[in-house]
Amino acid sequence: MYKTILVGTDGSPTADQAVAVAAGLARQWGATLHVVTGFRSGSSAMADLAGAAMVDTGAGTALRREAADDVGRRAAESWCDGVDTELHAVAGDPADAILNTANGVGADLIVVGSKGMRGARRILGSVPNSVAHGAECAVLVVKTD
Repeated sequence: MYKTILVGTDGSPTADQAVAVAAGLARQWGATLHVVTGFRSGSSAMADLAGAAMVDTGAGTALRREAADDVGRRAAESWCDGVDTELHAVAGDPADAILNTANGVGADLIVVGSKGMRGARRILGSVPNSVAHGAECAVLVVKTD
């Protein structure tokens, strides 16, 4: 049915549930699974922490990219046995990272967890809401909270 499935993860237990479902679907349909982990680029992350504009020498971004790579690798090792899996560590807002990567790889299904779809985060903006409204393909929201 679907041949290119994408799932986002931040390494949390709720995201693990979404990865497990996406991997199961990819296994069942013989699809390629793209696992995306978004991370903040250096200058914006440091500015958020310091409350001011700062310049990243590149070391901070490299460390965040490495951490995002590790999150994706752990998800793949835990859930994606027997599935053709590609990992993507993408700088930027998590929802944008998912949507841009989905468009780039031609995903026909995006899988996200439901965390943040209730309460204030639902109104202020959450990754699953942003993905569901911005996707150019089918979206499966897995009940994770």
